[in-house]
Amino acid sequence: RLTKAVIDSTDLPVTVKTRLGWDESSINIDEVAERLQDIGVQALSIHARTRAQMYKGHSDWSHIARVKNNPRITMPIFGNGDIDSPEKARDVLAYTGADAVMVGRAAQGRPWIFREISHFLEMGTHLAPPLVTEVKRLLLEHLMDHYSLYGEFSGVRTARKHIGWYVRTLPGGDAFREHMNTLQTADAQLAAVAA
Repeated sequence: RLTKAVIDSTDLPVTVKTRLGWDESSINIDEVAERLQDIGVQALSIHARTRAQMYKGHSDWSHIARVKNNPRITMPIFGNGDIDSPEKARDVLAYTGADAVMVGRAAQGRPWIFREISHFLEMGTHLAPPLVTEVKRLLLEHLMDHYSLYGEFSGVRTARKHIGWYVRTLPGGDAFREHMNTLQTADAQLAAVAA
């Protein structure tokens, strides 16, 4: 009823992202997908874990494949869960027949993963990792948008995790993250990233 109310309140396309079900004993994604399509949902992204799993264990993509192969389902189906590399994106698409993939946590601090996946799917080869200068530029842009959205007080505090994600694989990233956690102003964070 809630999703139908949203659909009825707008001319915009409504999409849904959901999990397989609450827990292993209540996996109901097949019924949910059919009901969502019947009320007018335009696309469905399926995270291949239950709510009880949170982010533990492994995604079970067989449920996505079953929904995608259901002859009643004509809306686009997006696969989600554990897609953290171009190879995983390829594998999910091949295994499930999904129309696309959705990347979540793997994009935190790594927004270039989308171009890596796109390039790999098109060319079959890997792109070179971004240069540190590009990572710095992207992070500075991200921080400016972040502070603009949240304001300085909340923005500085919530930016710390984003900064940590960006630098986690860089040499000295852990020490840099620890230093960032001591900074109390947007200017100080920006200056540290710029330096």
